[in-house]
Amino acid sequence: MHPFRISRADARRLPALGAAVFLALGLLTPQSQAASAGATTPARTTTLGPGAPAPRAISSAPAPRAIPVPKSPDAISDSPRFRISSQDSTEESGQAPAPNAPTVTPGKGAKQSSAAAADECGDLSGVINSTGGLLVQRLTSLPRINCTYPLFSLTGDNARKAFHEAQMVTVANALRDASATYAGDNTSAIGQLVLFLRAGYYVQENNADAVGDYGTALDSAARAALDAYFASPRSKDVTDANGEILNEVVTLIDSTHTAGRYAGVVTWMLGSYDGTWPAQMNLAMQHVEWVVENGFKAKDDGRGWRAALKADPKILDTWAGFITRNGAQLNRLDVVSNVGRHLGHALDVPELKNRLRPLLRDLINRYPNVGPTAPITMNLGWYTRQYDRNNCAAYGICDLGTRVLPAILPIQHTCTPALKIRAQDMSPGQLASTCTSLVNQDAYFHRIIGDKGAIPGDVNTDLEVVVFDDYTQYALYAWAIYDIDVDNGGMYEEGDPATAGNQARFIAHEAHWLRPDFQIWNLNHEYTHYLDGRHNMYGDFEAGMTTPTIWWVEGIAENISFGYRGERNADAIAEARRNTYKLSELFDTVYGQDEDAEVNANRVYRWGFLAVRYMLQAHPGDVETVLSKYRAGDWTGARSFLKDTIGTRYDVGFAAWLATTCATEDCGPLPEAASTAPAPLCTLSDPRQFDQNCRREQLAAAAGNYSYHFVYLPAGVRQLTITSSGGTGDADLYYGGSSWATTGNHQAKSAGAGNGETLTIDNPPSGWVYFSLAAAKDFSGVTLSTQSR
Repeated sequence: MHPFRISRADARRLPALGAAVFLALGLLTPQSQAASAGATTPARTTTLGPGAPAPRAISSAPAPRAIPVPKSPDAISDSPRFRISSQDSTEESGQAPAPNAPTVTPGKGAKQSSAAAADECGDLSGVINSTGGLLVQRLTSLPRINCTYPLFSLTGDNARKAFHEAQMVTVANALRDASATYAGDNTSAIGQLVLFLRAGYYVQENNADAVGDYGTALDSAARAALDAYFASPRSKDVTDANGEILNEVVTLIDSTHTAGRYAGVVTWMLGSYDGTWPAQMNLAMQHVEWVVENGFKAKDDGRGWRAALKADPKILDTWAGFITRNGAQLNRLDVVSNVGRHLGHALDVPELKNRLRPLLRDLINRYPNVGPTAPITMNLGWYTRQYDRNNCAAYGICDLGTRVLPAILPIQHTCTPALKIRAQDMSPGQLASTCTSLVNQDAYFHRIIGDKGAIPGDVNTDLEVVVFDDYTQYALYAWAIYDIDVDNGGMYEEGDPATAGNQARFIAHEAHWLRPDFQIWNLNHEYTHYLDGRHNMYGDFEAGMTTPTIWWVEGIAENISFGYRGERNADAIAEARRNTYKLSELFDTVYGQDEDAEVNANRVYRWGFLAVRYMLQAHPGDVETVLSKYRAGDWTGARSFLKDTIGTRYDVGFAAWLATTCATEDCGPLPEAASTAPAPLCTLSDPRQFDQNCRREQLAAAAGNYSYHFVYLPAGVRQLTITSSGGTGDADLYYGGSSWATTGNHQAKSAGAGNGETLTIDNPPSGWVYFSLAAAKDFSGVTLSTQSR
């Protein structure tokens, strides 16, 4: 869904469902977008009948489509922290997460309830309300390090009292002083001081308005504290006792954004780690991941890794040696993979590329690209794509995707000649059920939209559905095999539908969080993108992005997906009750409209669903007008119809529909399209006159002239739709109500290029109403039809 379009030569792609609100908090995610119709209502005159004189004549007359699929919130929350890249991860770019409340006592490790632990730790109000030496005394009197954990939850006035800058400076100074005699364990309660500082940075980042700003005084005090701790010989003790403190101090480096200053500490840890470290020291090594990853985000301001690595490139050799020396440990989520993969970030420093290329080439090709070592090899390979894209030969991986393809996606299955599946691990029953679902959805789509056939020149006659076993496998391999970004839940690639041999492809993964139930994430939504692109949207995706079309592209995909599966769109219905947007505003929706990812997701998907559902129910003729222009590639004409002809006229009706139909009927049923069979020929003798539902053919007029028409409507007609099509030249359609329709006297118009025009008039007056085809250029062979209901 979330059509954040990513360019790729002659491909058309949509990322499935976006949003950005689903950005990688989880695993393996590399980072990879009416006023009325012109004239005023004419003054009423004597009603004109069929014999009234006609008024005088007019006086003067591509690129890729990629639609990424949003990730499931369930998939993210269930994911381990290991990922291809997390530069866009809110978890990683912010402070390290707050620890959980204590549940285990030290010593023998016997379990204890949270209530009992809280009783042992005592009330922290004394800490919160103390200052100066008393604050330090009360902190160091806490019986255990984890007694400080509740401080991470402080908000409001308590957060301000505990963590304003003067308090933090006091504790940082105390940590500096205590570090001078650090004994390699927590006998002097140094850990409580470190955790207080960690909590302060964490709370201030999340509650800056309450806590206040931090400035140079704290910067200086925190650096002095860290310097003193690392100056202590016992800070390098490879013991659980030191590790209990060290793992928190390493995290404090990240909190203070001083990675570059302590590059020597990280280098010592990388060079010393050998897989035999005890648990707490191993945890300290894991926390190095935050330091090295976030340290690269500091760019070249001197605080991060970039400046440190340029000053001492030998660190790169130590880092690569950390991986090879501990290669026997590589096993997916091990500490070597987690820390080692971030070596690839250094490729983003131009001065380091030449030194780093042979190191990465060796690492990527030293270990298998499948199995337990895949996370290190594929992650480092991904970094070369990210930061050295056009130099794959330097790493020996230009054929990496080809090499891993048969091992990762061995299953090939044909549903129909137009529909194929390539999968990592699907049973025969799962393949059969997926085929059935897609074939039946095709028929459902045409019941809703109608079937005018594929757009002329569209050669996307078949679709390949690629299914990875889970999100981990998708993120590890899809970038290499299909050259896509994977910070999403899948990707639909339409390619160039005018190129012979083009392969439309939906690259997806199973919704592993729903197991044992089988589901391919966003399958029905993305298949709608394929059908919509083939039958409704001319050309490639970038052509359709000339004007805002997202309200339709994502809205129809959501409607078909939910409607076909018979599911209630609870999120959209909840949004409807908020009445956030006017319909006229939704016609302007584009990807990435707001910095807040959740706001974007709501507008693109949920409000797109609502806008399309309303238009299909209340104004199907207008939808057909818009689609006729989309099918012809008349993006400007469609935009003019939405913004000028419709404009704000439906805003009131849309708001009422949200408040009533959505509230009481779950937004009502998805209506099926009217019959695609042409209206019968008109039989009345006057060639200008129409029945309520008939058509006239071979209409013509010279430039500057009109083809005038009228129809008699009995009382109770709710909607009149007038449609023109076919022929040559350029005829524009005008509606005059109870007066003859001209370019200077009309109530509505449709005036795009060519002859495909539609007007939908709600609650027209009873009696004679008038409409005309105005010749912007000579036209002939045009068909004009009316339909009322």
